[in-house]
Amino acid sequence: MLYRILAIGDVVGEPGLRHLEKVLRPFQKLKGAAFTVVNGENASGTGLTREQAERIRDAGADAVTLGNHSFGKPQISSFLDDVPWLLRPANYSGRAPGHGCENFDLGGVRIRVINLIGRCDLAWGADNPFISADKLLEHGEAEFTLVDFHAEATSEKLAMAYYLDGRVSALWGTHTHVPTADERVYPNGTGYITDLGMTGPVESVLGIEPGQSVESFLGGLPGRYRQPDGPCKMQGALFTLDSGRGLCTAVERVDIR
Repeated sequence: MLYRILAIGDVVGEPGLRHLEKVLRPFQKLKGAAFTVVNGENASGTGLTREQAERIRDAGADAVTLGNHSFGKPQISSFLDDVPWLLRPANYSGRAPGHGCENFDLGGVRIRVINLIGRCDLAWGADNPFISADKLLEHGEAEFTLVDFHAEATSEKLAMAYYLDGRVSALWGTHTHVPTADERVYPNGTGYITDLGMTGPVESVLGIEPGQSVESFLGGLPGRYRQPDGPCKMQGALFTLDSGRGLCTAVERVDIR
């Protein structure tokens, strides 16, 4: 049986949240998405609050993943231990609150969601994500395994896809907020895209007011991140998975404005 799994790129600020709340459920219905993973680590610009996590969940996310801003809002720490659907990168220190791997039930079909963070120019203090992935895949069983790899370097994401090809159903990259055009099914059946993009203002620099970003590159003090008003986009990818093999048959980019 075929299942359509939707992955949504980093939600940025209040504009991104409002756009997600407006368009996610209609799009899920249109495409017949059976399960949805949303990266929510930038809902406050850097990090997210419990209220924002719950809004993402209420908007239609079955699982919410995070990244390098997982603990940008300290109050999220206790909430990470309270709910199974909110994941921080699994290869963070074992002393960090929360968890990075969870199994979900989809009408008798088991879906494992893994959240990892890259180390190239991003999180050198984290455990090796490749070795962490091996360890996580050794425990438990699931018809589908989905991986959100929150990483800076495209090479690290591509290498991870080849490393896990045939062992996970789908792997996508988050963090750069810029969608890539390399969606594909790898030789052994893993669906892949290097970066989903973001959910937030169209006229922005990675979700931030353009003038503020330009000022920082000119040497000025950027201050607190500001998200501009105006049209927004929801970007991501739709993976078609075969429960008989546990692998991917097709990948489609998503860009809803």
